[in-house]
Amino acid sequence: MTKQISVVGAGLAGSECALQLANMGYAVTLYEMRGVTPTPAHKTTDFAELVCSNSFGSQGEHSAPGQLKWEAAQLKSFILKAAQDFSVPAGQALGIDREKFAAHVTELIEAHPNIKIQRKAVNTLSDIPRPTVVATGPLTHEPLAESLKEHFGQDFLYFFDAIAPIIDADSINTEIAWKADRYDKGTPDYYNCPMNKEEYNNFIKEIELARKIEPKHFETTNFFEGCMPIEVMVERGPQTLRFGPMKPIGLDDPRTGRYPWAVVQLRQDNKEATAYNIVGFQTRMAYAEQTRIFRMIPGLENAEFLKLGSIHRNLFINTPKMLNKDLSSKSDPWLFFAGQITGVEGYFESVCTGLMVAHFLNQKIQDRLLSVPPRNSAFGSLLNAITDEFKVDHFQPTNINFSLLPPLETHIRDKTIRKAAQIKLAREALANWKL
Repeated sequence: MTKQISVVGAGLAGSECALQLANMGYAVTLYEMRGVTPTPAHKTTDFAELVCSNSFGSQGEHSAPGQLKWEAAQLKSFILKAAQDFSVPAGQALGIDREKFAAHVTELIEAHPNIKIQRKAVNTLSDIPRPTVVATGPLTHEPLAESLKEHFGQDFLYFFDAIAPIIDADSINTEIAWKADRYDKGTPDYYNCPMNKEEYNNFIKEIELARKIEPKHFETTNFFEGCMPIEVMVERGPQTLRFGPMKPIGLDDPRTGRYPWAVVQLRQDNKEATAYNIVGFQTRMAYAEQTRIFRMIPGLENAEFLKLGSIHRNLFINTPKMLNKDLSSKSDPWLFFAGQITGVEGYFESVCTGLMVAHFLNQKIQDRLLSVPPRNSAFGSLLNAITDEFKVDHFQPTNINFSLLPPLETHIRDKTIRKAAQIKLAREALANWKL
């Protein structure tokens, strides 16, 4: 008898997962509420609809997103093939004709003999037989979101991305920024960037004048205090940041022997210490404004940004705490998750989780030992980034970037040569993944 598998959500991750499983010979029931219950963001009932951008990001041979696509091609991603078939000129990026792309993915799924489509909303996790893959994305149906909250607990399902900018560690000016913990109570894990009064006042003024990205019509501006955008804090008064994330007390500048007027702190973002985030600097400022304004911070004048700050409505699980390495629930091992809900950010990263989960589920059904992508590969690095227990207490969504890949055993100063070496290792590693 053919094993029955349920996939909830026919976005990018769900569509990839359903096609992979169906191609393995499983009978897949794919649930999609659009066509019966609309979302505030989607415009069609097609599967894999691209809501915002029409780009899957860089295809550059020596870029991290490019390597992720190279690996997905080796793993025969259906969504990548469709994107390439319906690509539009976009420089190094993979631009897509979104209407033709979504229509084609819909046709692929509708024509597959092993996929049964159910156009209906799933209201609770108990509505669906196991094994199940939930790939419902940031606009999960409210009743199902409530069911997920019951499953994981109120503290482990968040409704906002509160993403601070992330900086390449090599671009921090350590002649100005120093490492210390407040009052020297703990280990000196934070870089501290000092500001005098004039620098601080100029910084605040630029934040006030900066162009902001307006929320989309389906997003709310009711922010939790814990993820308040810095520009909203500045609106409360020019000194608010000095008594919030830029509080200087207990952080004596070794160059002066006393604490400065204000301090910007950088916190290690990965085990390898190749990336640091700016603590408390979630923002809706336009990207160009962020780059310009954050380089006003002493010590970050030449900062290279691996990721810029943002806040937008989202649903994501504290994956390192609540999910296993195969992206199944720790309390319900036949309940899997894929897509943005796992804490990946970006269209193509979502696709890749759907592809991985299909293989993990196949391994489990066949009663084989779990085999995850090798750590040196882009797939393995992305999976590690969302399941690493190091991040349990400060888990935030991430996209693929070089800081996720493990550093080389021998450090190479030249960035181009270093990245090429990491790409070479990633390609060699992927061949060792036992699917």
